[in-house]
Amino acid sequence: MSTEGKAGKPLRADARRNRDAVLAKARETFDDGSFFTLRFDDFARLAGVGTGTLYRHFPTREALAEAVYREEVATLCARARRLQATLPAGEALASFLRGMVAYIDTYRGLARTLATLMATGAGTLAEGSRELEQAVTDLVAAAVGDGSIRDDVSAGAILVALHGIGAAHDRPGWRAEADGVITLVLDGLRRS
Repeated sequence: MSTEGKAGKPLRADARRNRDAVLAKARETFDDGSFFTLRFDDFARLAGVGTGTLYRHFPTREALAEAVYREEVATLCARARRLQATLPAGEALASFLRGMVAYIDTYRGLARTLATLMATGAGTLAEGSRELEQAVTDLVAAAVGDGSIRDDVSAGAILVALHGIGAAHDRPGWRAEADGVITLVLDGLRRS
């Protein structure tokens, strides 16, 4: 979570708590589908902070959504690094991909909101996408390096598969099918 304000200065503890409270409530509204139906000022009320506090940290609804996105990307990238540091390379990649399916399943509302924001071409989304791609690239490179997967598949191809899985999340039985697709991807990546 960001500990800096707009001017790059560290946030006071109370300001950080208020910012985190707004982010937590915004994340909840992604999941219940009300992020775009709530009045923007309602985020302050839900988080138990003043309207001025909301606007000081997040001047627009888009800025709030982008802040949630940045934190989610940071969490996913940290998870990728943690897996790479603690598991054999092939297992780290498999665990990350299976975890991404669980993540997509848990945060469906966030995925829909981010898809809406992507349509606006928000720069933060492109930056986060690059960071996530780099995390997957690192996992793939390590697995190629130790010989646990083929060397002719890019991280971009794996991310396309993840995007496809996420795009189909409204299908009945999606989770079982998504887990099956990840198994298919992993089987296709292994050296014969």
